[in-house]
Amino acid sequence: MARIAYVNGRYLDLREASVNIEDRGYQFSDGIYEVCEIRDGALVDWPRHRARLKRSLGEVRIAMPMGEAALTAVLHEVMRRNRVHYGLIYLQVTRGVAHREHSFPSPSVKPSLVVTAKNLSFAKNEAQAAHGIAVITLPENRWPRVDIKSVALLPNVLAKQQAKEQGAYEAWFVDRDGFVTEGSSSNAWIVTKSGTIVTRSADSGILPGITRAVLQEVLAALQMRFEERPFTPQEAEEAAEAFVTAATQIVMPVVKIDGKPIGNGVPGPIAAKLRSHFHGFSTFS
Repeated sequence: MARIAYVNGRYLDLREASVNIEDRGYQFSDGIYEVCEIRDGALVDWPRHRARLKRSLGEVRIAMPMGEAALTAVLHEVMRRNRVHYGLIYLQVTRGVAHREHSFPSPSVKPSLVVTAKNLSFAKNEAQAAHGIAVITLPENRWPRVDIKSVALLPNVLAKQQAKEQGAYEAWFVDRDGFVTEGSSSNAWIVTKSGTIVTRSADSGILPGITRAVLQEVLAALQMRFEERPFTPQEAEEAAEAFVTAATQIVMPVVKIDGKPIGNGVPGPIAAKLRSHFHGFSTFS
């Protein structure tokens, strides 16, 4: 079955879908994106993703491409046309098409909207969680406004590639003070030997992850000890467990950092518990 994309008002075969070469997303990375999990044929935590999308667009002064109800309908239609039961949906909003000039188009142009969806393998994801992943650490080299979910991801791409070349799945950025910020496409967590779950505050240096926010509700409901504070790679290496969170990974155990095993070198019980409880606190639409 051919994949279908939504591009500026049209549902198109993915092989025919395209944007203008003067789209500012292509020319300047002048755009915002969101990735939402699809599970059991429903969007997971879409209201939270929509709110973050609106915030990011507001921070860079791009208008919403359409009303919230219409956008939600487009996402459901793309999901339906691609028959995605388990997978992800990707939406990207750019400032639009205009002659190449760094300043905003004047008069303003209509934002561009692209939506795609694809199936993922549930079995593969579960197998990965059962084995855990390896991460490497790299110096933080991104712009300070990582709280904006911008399509400008070149540092993240290079970090992910370096991780792949070193036999790892993810890379954790480390700031000038020696603290882990986040992964190239995930938030970073550790579990101390005393059982406290730790992740960096979203006040600065990281993207406020939707999975991260939902997991905090899980922790509160389960009455598990939780701290928002920075941690170093060394503390992570000495932790009982480590894991990352992201929309399609949920809670993914980390079993090795920079080649050194974490805890017993296998996924730990706390990450497994949080993973099993996560979707009980998600919203489905």
